[in-house]
Amino acid sequence: MKEVILWGGTGQSRVLREALAYSGFQVVAIFDNRPIRSPFPDVPIHLGQEGFHAWLASRTTATTLHACVAIGGSRGSDRLSLLQWLQQQGVQPLTVIHPRAFVASDAHIGDGAQILAMSATCSNVTLGRAVIVNTSASIDHDCVIGDGVHIGPGANLAGEVCVGEYAFIGAGAVVLPRLKIGRSAIVGAGAVVIRDVAADEVVVGNPAVTLRR
Repeated sequence: MKEVILWGGTGQSRVLREALAYSGFQVVAIFDNRPIRSPFPDVPIHLGQEGFHAWLASRTTATTLHACVAIGGSRGSDRLSLLQWLQQQGVQPLTVIHPRAFVASDAHIGDGAQILAMSATCSNVTLGRAVIVNTSASIDHDCVIGDGVHIGPGANLAGEVCVGEYAFIGAGAVVLPRLKIGRSAIVGAGAVVIRDVAADEVVVGNPAVTLRR
């Protein structure tokens, strides 16, 4: 049995568990920094780093333990920090590729990336660590996606787009070719981006305009 833990006990954990089942991974524990209920009746949930250390100390099997960080939205910095912390505890970060996703043979995929159902990661794309390519999202040729980025469901990035670390591209957004999305920027759902977006800028609309910085 291949064992995996999830950090985060809300919707992203449901999506990941479904994807992991195809590759024979069993979710054995969930951790969250809030005292919430487990999303699965058959999987226990533990509170924070203290809960993790207690659970790890009680573990009786010597098999390799893998981990996925089930934190979506625009919290890419949190996702990457947790992934790095889990590595320091001796847990192997797991890259998840849904069997119904397309990933080009020459794409470069970072540790802990999550490439979900019906999405496309095309030729010569580079994904950083802890990137989420969500359901039905499309990343065209030669895009470079930084660490901790989340490409939302149904979003479309045309060719040669560069997305800075921790940026969030909302559901159904479109980014035209050769544009740059800055570090920690947010592109709102359904936005059509026709110009570069600065670091920390929030843009919305068609064409996308600045909402705030």
